Amino acid sequence: MEFAHLIKSPRVEKVVVHRSLHKSVEGVLCITGHHLIFSAGGENPDEFWMIHRIIDLVERKPNTPPAAGGTLTLKCKDFSIISFDFHNTEELSNVSASLECLSSIENQSLYYPFFYQPVYTAIEDGWTAFRPETEFSKLVMQQQEDWRISYVNKDYSVCSSYPSAVVVPKGVDDDILVAAALFRVGGRFPVLSYRHEGGAVMMRSSQPHSGPNVKRCREDEKLLNSVLKPGMRGYIIDTRHQSTTPTPKSKGSGGFETESHYPQWRRIHKPIERLQSLLESLSKLVEACLDNGSSMDKWLSRLESSQWLSYVKETMNCACLVSQCIDQETAAVLLHGGEGLDSTLAVSALAQVILSPDSRTVHGFEALIEREWIQAGYPFVQRHHRSALSNTVSRSKENAPTFLLFIDCTWQIMQQFPCSFEFNEGFLLQLARHSYWSQFGSFLGNNELDRYQLQLSSKTVSLWSHLNRPEVLRSFLNPLYEPNNRVIWPSVAPMSVNLWPAMYLAYVVEPNIYNNAWGDIAGICELDKELRSKAQRLRRQLIDLERDAISKGLLDSPSSIGTVFD
Repeated sequence: MEFAHLIKSPRVEKVVVHRSLHKSVEGVLCITGHHLIFSAGGENPDEFWMIHRIIDLVERKPNTPPAAGGTLTLKCKDFSIISFDFHNTEELSNVSASLECLSSIENQSLYYPFFYQPVYTAIEDGWTAFRPETEFSKLVMQQQEDWRISYVNKDYSVCSSYPSAVVVPKGVDDDILVAAALFRVGGRFPVLSYRHEGGAVMMRSSQPHSGPNVKRCREDEKLLNSVLKPGMRGYIIDTRHQSTTPTPKSKGSGGFETESHYPQWRRIHKPIERLQSLLESLSKLVEACLDNGSSMDKWLSRLESSQWLSYVKETMNCACLVSQCIDQETAAVLLHGGEGLDSTLAVSALAQVILSPDSRTVHGFEALIEREWIQAGYPFVQRHHRSALSNTVSRSKENAPTFLLFIDCTWQIMQQFPCSFEFNEGFLLQLARHSYWSQFGSFLGNNELDRYQLQLSSKTVSLWSHLNRPEVLRSFLNPLYEPNNRVIWPSVAPMSVNLWPAMYLAYVVEPNIYNNAWGDIAGICELDKELRSKAQRLRRQLIDLERDAISKGLLDSPSSIGTVFD
């Protein structure tokens, strides 16, 4: 397909743009295959580029005849709203039709990452930075005799949404895995997600095909029981509502693990909303945030009725329960919801943020995103095709902001433990935004099979290659960071969960006040480091002078002067 066929008016002059927190200006609007470009000259030169995939909804409002022209409004996935005033009705119609087509292309090979050419040389290849074989030793630590990497899914025939390599108990052979996959929705049999330093493990899967006759699968039972040591119990944390669980069972399409077949496992329901409910909630939240005319009472009412913060709290609460079972009870946990693609991954990733100090570092968090979201088969393209400002007509039942929910939960924990994270909120904002639109290929594809068929590693640039460049990474480091090797326990009380201003109010409240404050903090921290360094150099000089004086007989014994700077 040629992009030129979709662009009816590649250049339009005398267009007036209206953006929040910016003055309205007149300029030239240009449309290319992947970007909308607006340039304003004169006394106040201005230029901005918009990648087409950031557009969530295109709205066209022609002026009432005989007046020509009209207004084109673009509602974006970063929750910004940009309007363009046209003097010509035909140009308005052409630009609107072009942007509707260009922002809705479904063929991923036509997305911008396949055309993007970086102007820098990558220090490391992000596509090979987090291979399963590399992460395996970190995941199981010193217990490699209990676990192994299985390539039973090397051709993706066992489970199309799983990667080619998964970590499973060493005592379970591949035949058992195949049988267990047939028992689980989508073939997502239980695999290792995390192993705690005390030996307790977290596994994740999809719901079982127990069906109306409550059928069993001995291979699935053996797979789960193989992670339990003698006298040990496990917990099955189900993120579905208990009232809805019998529904898939009655249809024969799903169900739950029956206690009589899994006597060593206790099932607990910790419901988390998913898919359409989450997207509707986010839409209500964003609409409330963009309404500058609300009174205080109305704003608080709309914030509460959106239920977004309640869903954040529920997700954090479930992750804390999983973490408690693992850390305080040294129990094994199997985590799943329905398909094991949304709430399952959100909770498994968030529990690791709580439990693992490594997941709170830049490299460790990148590995977590890669392992628990990208490689685990979260369907980014399906979920992020539409976001909060789209309308119900353009949405599908596959659209959902589950990954954004996880990012929000991580930010909540960062607010409670501001010194325990190596990265700042800007890092989280970048990850959330690149997951919806990007010049990089890391979040393309719905699973590893998709990425293999698209040849992303050879045809696109990895986001990690960009973020890990020293000059880029420097801006995402937390100046208050002090390594914390302990488990961190966030509060899930309602008053502890807050609205994230930089995410949801970025186009309503001027962000400079936050940026300037963090800039001052970073400057103070740099000055503190410099003073500490100078103090250490002075200490060493004093010790050297002391030793020299003792050797020359000018001083009988060392004084305490060298310890002043300790």
